[in-house]
Amino acid sequence: MENLRQTDQVIRGWLKEIRKDVLGELHDPLSVAEKSSRKDLVTNVDKANEKKIIKYIRELDPEAKILGEEGQGDRVTDMQGHVWIIDPLDGTLNFVKQRDNFAVMIALYIDGTGVLGYIMDVMRDIIYGGGPQLGVFNQSGQLPKPANISLKDGLLGVSGPMLIHDKYHLQAIDEASSGVRIIGSAGIEFIQVLTGKQNGYISHLMPWDFAAGKILAETLDLSVTKVDGTPVDMLSLNDVLVSTRDTHKDILNMIR
Repeated sequence: MENLRQTDQVIRGWLKEIRKDVLGELHDPLSVAEKSSRKDLVTNVDKANEKKIIKYIRELDPEAKILGEEGQGDRVTDMQGHVWIIDPLDGTLNFVKQRDNFAVMIALYIDGTGVLGYIMDVMRDIIYGGGPQLGVFNQSGQLPKPANISLKDGLLGVSGPMLIHDKYHLQAIDEASSGVRIIGSAGIEFIQVLTGKQNGYISHLMPWDFAAGKILAETLDLSVTKVDGTPVDMLSLNDVLVSTRDTHKDILNMIR
């Protein structure tokens, strides 16, 4: 436990340094490139953040494997041993267009089990972090478990394209909820669920999009699965559902 607490403080320190770097670049011209499309971007800030986080991890945990969005880590083929999964800037399109609603995420898994997860809401200067042995904390203290509300009683975060194309009957699920919200950053969406502002979130996510949030959500007794209710694959693309347990049941009943 003492080692976990020390590591927790070290990682929070990393994130504070990364935030300083991002704020220093916020009003400068960005180097922006497309990855798969004009809506899937990478910037010099994404790459610099990933390089710095990898350097920090190598110094702390030199034998670990590192999976990062921008490919500067390792080729990770299994979850054995220490595996760090990082998203150096989640919501890059928001960062480029809004300079808001983006996050930095770091997760540590040991032999496939989530140990520590962190989501930093950069512009609001809040770090949500911890794990099953520590609990989940931000600067204001420990987060309580969100109320276990049903689909009809809360707001649902969704992927815009999935809603437009009515994947998994999302339009009917929208009608059954109190309403849907589209933010464009998995990290910020996870925060909404962790803090009880939304009772769920559905999106098409890579491991770095959900690895940290999964640890924090499950620590707070929330459900994290594929949209069909099966376990997520930590090393590939998934359609992910994170929600309260009652909302999870409601959505699975509508999908099935």
